[in-house]
Amino acid sequence: MTHAETSARPRRPKEETARLGDAIYERDIKTRVEANHRGEFVSIDVDSGRWAISDDLLTAAKRLREQSPDAIDVWSVRVGHRALHHFGGRPLRRPE
Repeated sequence: MTHAETSARPRRPKEETARLGDAIYERDIKTRVEANHRGEFVSIDVDSGRWAISDDLLTAAKRLREQSPDAIDVWSVRVGHRALHHFGGRPLRRPE
C-alpha cells in the first residue's frame, strides 16, 4: 500500500480497531510477551499485524511507526492488564 492509498483510506471506527487489535493480541502476541513483559505496552497495526513493545506507551507507538510508517489503525494494550492506565486504587490486572 502506498502512502497515497493509506491517506485516502478512512479510519475504522474505534470499536472495530479495538476488536481487531484485541484479537491479534490474543491470537499472535500474548503468549510471546506475558511471561517476561508484564506491565509493558504493545502497539499493534491492525492492518498488518505488526507490533512493537516498550515499557513506555509512546516509545511502543514510535517503534511501531518505524516499522509501519503508513499505519492508520493502531491499537495499544498493556501486557497483563485489562486497561492501559489506572487511576487510583489498584491496577486492573487480568486474572492469572
